[in-house]
Amino acid sequence: MARVVILGAGVSGHTAALFLKRRLGRKHEVVVVSPNSNWNWIPSNIWVGVGKMRPDKVVFPLAPIYRRKRIVFRQARAVALRPDGDADSPRGAVDVVYTDPKRAGQTERIRYDYLINATGPRLNFEATPGLGPDAGHTVSVCTPSHAVEAAKRLAAVIETLKTGRRQVLVIGVGHGTCTCEGAAFEYAFNVEHELRAAGVRERAEVIYLTNEHELGDFGVGGMTFSQGDRRITSEAWMESLFRERAMKAITQAAVTEIEPGLIHYRQIDGTENTQPFDFAMLLPPFRGVGLEAFDRDGSDITGSIFAPSGFMRVDANYEAKPFDQWTAQDWPKTYQNPLHRNVFGIGIAFAPPHAISRPYATPDGVLVAPAPPRTGMPSGSMGKAVAMTISDMVLNGSPEPTHTASMGDMAAACIASTGTGMLTGTAAAMSMSPIVPDYSRHPNTAGRDPKETTGDIGLAAHWVKRMLHTLFIYKAKAYPLWYLIPE
Repeated sequence: MARVVILGAGVSGHTAALFLKRRLGRKHEVVVVSPNSNWNWIPSNIWVGVGKMRPDKVVFPLAPIYRRKRIVFRQARAVALRPDGDADSPRGAVDVVYTDPKRAGQTERIRYDYLINATGPRLNFEATPGLGPDAGHTVSVCTPSHAVEAAKRLAAVIETLKTGRRQVLVIGVGHGTCTCEGAAFEYAFNVEHELRAAGVRERAEVIYLTNEHELGDFGVGGMTFSQGDRRITSEAWMESLFRERAMKAITQAAVTEIEPGLIHYRQIDGTENTQPFDFAMLLPPFRGVGLEAFDRDGSDITGSIFAPSGFMRVDANYEAKPFDQWTAQDWPKTYQNPLHRNVFGIGIAFAPPHAISRPYATPDGVLVAPAPPRTGMPSGSMGKAVAMTISDMVLNGSPEPTHTASMGDMAAACIASTGTGMLTGTAAAMSMSPIVPDYSRHPNTAGRDPKETTGDIGLAAHWVKRMLHTLFIYKAKAYPLWYLIPE
């Protein structure tokens, strides 16, 4: 019997677990280790954050699904990998600390034949002094509880606006190296939509603050959309949308400190600026969760398995070279760790080889460089590909990975909400192929296939996004024929 241990139960880890168990059946064991008892459909947290969706609509308990699917669940936090085993056994192992209230604080060493690291990110609020809802002065929509608090704060701002007092709302990213600009964009437009719905928009200034070099960059270097027989850049597309909603955008910015009611930020031209606010939702940068690694003798080998960011090294080209020399071929295909062939890293947990957007810095070296997004659709595709590879290794003895999911090959579709409501909602539907531009295949179209890189906005896209929320919750709950729903 083979045992596959999966660290993390987000989109990539949960997808991998379901596909692995479906293929491996009862003869082999799939173990999921996650510190959280619930699964969260994170894209819909923005609707919780404006008070338009209850938090129980974006989460559900994992244990019942895993019991039904005969997947072993350990509510615990992984703290250390031992890919070569220890003095007792050469079999790989992971050390965990239980977060389950019934076993809180207990430790265990879990042996594995194959390991998938899908731990996701650590929300690095402390990277910017004053950032975050716990020890800082800003709100967040990164978790359901964060989103609930953001909705409460937003409701208070709306009540203040109704008294006639003006308010400044700043929404964006809270560090020069943040990712997930798309989520900040969505929340900004949903907030603006709610202000209009409440009849207080004219007394509110809504500002989008971002590390993107221009609007529409989204950490992927921007896009050039095909719209019928013409083409339009995502920058021009987004600028038009911001003008339509009378929203201000501050780009090329690295937030350096936040005081009560005041954001300090620097821009790539070296200027130092401040922005007052009454309400601010700024996303944090990400780091790896802090896993350590040890060889069989107990020597620390963390640096050989993990990048300095804390994310796992996989089959990517991590050679340092100028931005213009990076290519789509540098990106991983199989997500296999090069030193330990039975260990894989997927989703946000793998270390990207380089940025997709061109990185910049202030004259004195403060980075203004969006990190590559690798959530949602790409994460699910990675989880499925690695699950199929491992099941082929277990069932067929395949010596090498049999499935790939390179961001340099795969397409991605994103539907970004710009306001919710079955009659008044809108969303921006965008697609691109590939995610990482490939200038060798598409030298004249900014590295992407013009037929598959498109953008449109309207009410119909909102209906599709709401439908996808229901479909992906259905899939994550592993209801009948769940596997037919695409990643």
